[in-house]
Amino acid sequence: MSNFEHGRSGDGDAPGDGDAGPGDSRWRESEDLLGLAEEAGRLGIFEWQVPAGTVRLSPKFLSLYGLAGFDGRYESWRACIFREDQIRVSQLIESAFEAGARELNAEFRITRASDGALRWIEARNIIFYDDRQRPQRVVGVNVDVTEQKRAMVQLRAFTETLEERVRERTRELETEFEARQKAEEALRQAQKMEAVGQLTGGIAHDFNNLLTIVVGGLEAIGRQIPMLPGSPAATRIARARDMALQGAHRAVTLTSRLLAFSRQQPLAPQALDANKLVAGICELLRRTLGEAVALETVLAGGLWLTFADSNQLENAVLNLAVNARDAMPDGGKLTIETANCYLDEAYVGDIAEPVMSGQYVMIAIADTGAGMDKPTLEKAFEPFFTTKDIGKGTGLGLSQVYGFVRQSAGHVKIYSEAGEGTTVKIYLPRHRGESDSMKPEDVPSGAARAIGLESILVVEDDNSLRAYTTESLRELGYRVLEAASAAEALEVLGNDRHVDLLFTDVVMPGGTNGQQLADEASRRQPKLKVLFTTGYTRNAIVHHGRLDPGIHLIGKPFSFHELASRIRTRLDAPD
Repeated sequence: MSNFEHGRSGDGDAPGDGDAGPGDSRWRESEDLLGLAEEAGRLGIFEWQVPAGTVRLSPKFLSLYGLAGFDGRYESWRACIFREDQIRVSQLIESAFEAGARELNAEFRITRASDGALRWIEARNIIFYDDRQRPQRVVGVNVDVTEQKRAMVQLRAFTETLEERVRERTRELETEFEARQKAEEALRQAQKMEAVGQLTGGIAHDFNNLLTIVVGGLEAIGRQIPMLPGSPAATRIARARDMALQGAHRAVTLTSRLLAFSRQQPLAPQALDANKLVAGICELLRRTLGEAVALETVLAGGLWLTFADSNQLENAVLNLAVNARDAMPDGGKLTIETANCYLDEAYVGDIAEPVMSGQYVMIAIADTGAGMDKPTLEKAFEPFFTTKDIGKGTGLGLSQVYGFVRQSAGHVKIYSEAGEGTTVKIYLPRHRGESDSMKPEDVPSGAARAIGLESILVVEDDNSLRAYTTESLRELGYRVLEAASAAEALEVLGNDRHVDLLFTDVVMPGGTNGQQLADEASRRQPKLKVLFTTGYTRNAIVHHGRLDPGIHLIGKPFSFHELASRIRTRLDAPD
């Protein structure tokens, strides 16, 4: 290799007579090809005479190492290796010599002499041994692989970044999938609750019609019993009537709860102070809970007003208190807390049912009872679901609370774990007006019979219920007209017959509801007064769970005394 520094690279043997020598054209061609290959591959050629400790380097090798000149000593070459790699390279060489390895390959860093730059070198070498397996010569090439190393580092960093992004995206997808599963399950639950609500609402409507007839008939029997001569038969009839009436009233309570769950009960909301409401029922709660359950109230100062039906809210708190008492058979503690709260977008976004973000009044009822496991908690609001023994609960308490709160544009949340007690939080929207000083109109339930002589038009599509209503009103002394539909009622009014009061069902067949009938009737007779009745509503006179302004309503089923009182009250009201 005439291009090497310090003479040729032979192994000590002179070329024979048949070999090409330095002056031969084939020798020169080989040298030229070697030089081209060295330049094309950017290879630095290296020859190390091991026993002598001398090294011969090609010009390209010197260029790779940034050497202007070289003294030919092995130690001088070794000094070019980056100091942190020198020991490792020496150990690789020694290990190869000891093992009698034919090849010696290594990667290491050098400090380039010309500019001090740190460069990566890949070395590929062949080791020659004598007949006693002692290393004599190492011949090989060095190539600068710094750019490849940098590319590999960048590729590794990119790969790691990509892997991290993939992992991060995978986590995001898993989170999104879990959230979607949760949302879908919540939506299915909400749809199920809505479907059950529609079903129970329809059933409750039909039952309320039937119960009005049953209760009215039993009350009519009761009014006739005093006219019978005293006899064992009369006593038995009176006792049977009382038991039947008790059963009917229990059925009335059941349908009322069904309507509450289905969000089809007409509400009479008012601006109210939840602190005053809770304080006002504390004595009743203590009697209900018994001595074994301690009651504590934590009422927030400066509590906002809310807008809700006070009677229904009291019922909701009482229902939850009774549930809490039953969950603490050995006694415990019930805490009722109020607070001002803000439901943010993140919170309401996780709720399947539509809930507006904003300011709410929170009423929390917490007990130290048995608590609920997850499967029980998931079904807690479903109607007729109960963990109580047969005969000890209808399974409508929590569903009634759920329906009332949702109908009031609020939100209800249960927190519970088995053995850790239960907390039910009711959120009702903040009201910015003033507190109402009067409660909604109460319906007297006394025995006073408010009689009259006015003319009343009864509109009811159920024949039996219409018959009961008209007979009751005639018994009270009123002149009664009747109609089975809105069309018949308008025909009666069209005959120029004076009517003082229109008593009409809200939900009727034929496409015209009670409100539409009342509007047309009032147009024909401006001084006409109206009293509605319904087992449930379909937004005819109730919107967003609230009675429209100026609407007067008696809910089904109604008793004889309730009917008498509400009719008289409506007739006596000023225009």
